[in-house]
Amino acid sequence: MTRSPITDVVAGLRPLENLSHPREMIRQFTPNWFAATMGTGILALALAALPGAGPLLHGIGEVLWMFNIGLFTLFSGLYAARWILFGHEARRIFGHNIVSMFIGTIPMGLATIINGIITFGLPRYGAGVIPVAEALWWLDVAMAVGCGVVIPYLMFTRQEHSLDQMTAVWLLPVVAAEVAGASGGLLAPHLVGASAQFTVLITSYVLWAYSVPVAFGILSILILRMALHKLPHEGMAASSWLALGPIGTGALGMLVIGVDAPAIFAAQGMAEIGVIAHGIGVVAGTTLWGFGLWWLLMATLITVRYFRAGIPFNLGWWGYTFPLGVYAVATLKLGQVLHLGFFDVFGGVLVVALLAMWSVVATKTLYGGWKGHLFVSPCIAGIN
Repeated sequence: MTRSPITDVVAGLRPLENLSHPREMIRQFTPNWFAATMGTGILALALAALPGAGPLLHGIGEVLWMFNIGLFTLFSGLYAARWILFGHEARRIFGHNIVSMFIGTIPMGLATIINGIITFGLPRYGAGVIPVAEALWWLDVAMAVGCGVVIPYLMFTRQEHSLDQMTAVWLLPVVAAEVAGASGGLLAPHLVGASAQFTVLITSYVLWAYSVPVAFGILSILILRMALHKLPHEGMAASSWLALGPIGTGALGMLVIGVDAPAIFAAQGMAEIGVIAHGIGVVAGTTLWGFGLWWLLMATLITVRYFRAGIPFNLGWWGYTFPLGVYAVATLKLGQVLHLGFFDVFGGVLVVALLAMWSVVATKTLYGGWKGHLFVSPCIAGIN
């Protein structure tokens, strides 16, 4: 009997056909997948941050946020199952010089959900969601602080690294703390009690300082590495955008923390410090935004070069989304603080670019996940 075209299509869509057994999906699951929650979460927040965002955009952002919660829950379950079922292989991640860096995507993905609780959950469900956000935030802080020092320690003592093989993925474990700091700035004014607000605000400043100087040190080395050894191989093409992440988050963190600093410091009898903190936030946020503009243009040129040569899709493509998204949100925040229309317009353009890139990457990820070929753990495959 002759097979119909529909039969051929269905046969070509068999799920996980590239895996020897569905259980391999768990065995091969790595933290790289959490980068998808970062990209999805920042798109939801960016849509809601657009000036004059109406019910439609806010609603789309809320749906994406809810979807992101499901995504994060699914990935957490799969990764926990890997440790339970294949713990002897899962622990190899700490010796791998690339995959270990992606542990930082777990707290950063959670941070976008926490911010969504404030942006979407608070208007819909009321103040009862704030204790949930606060508890999750402290969990996020603990994970961010932990991976921010443990992974670099392993780099210094256990892993094998060289300057010519360095990429911007080095930033992932250390940037998680400043992402948590920016989230803390958003959370602080919604907490009950001046003491709780002040504690979260000061902790956010500490998290910012815990991360940003280290990240900028890595950026300096990265520029040297690219000047001496040129661009990384095509499999790491998206890493050129990762450098925009700590710059954009650093700017956003200073702006968000600084906005509510006057009221929170004043409640502690330090009104004059609050005024200074607000000014520092605006100046530092604007300055970092300018640095980010340089890296945005550079990353765009590098990406055009890569795409002309042709690059294969991998989960690293999610690196195009979160850095662009957080820089877009920082741009929109500058427009809100400085009341300059340029930042509103430019931020809107960046959000449109983010939406387009997210659509491409999400589609390719869905297809690659369905076919199963994205489930590859370099830790056990011996890939560096």
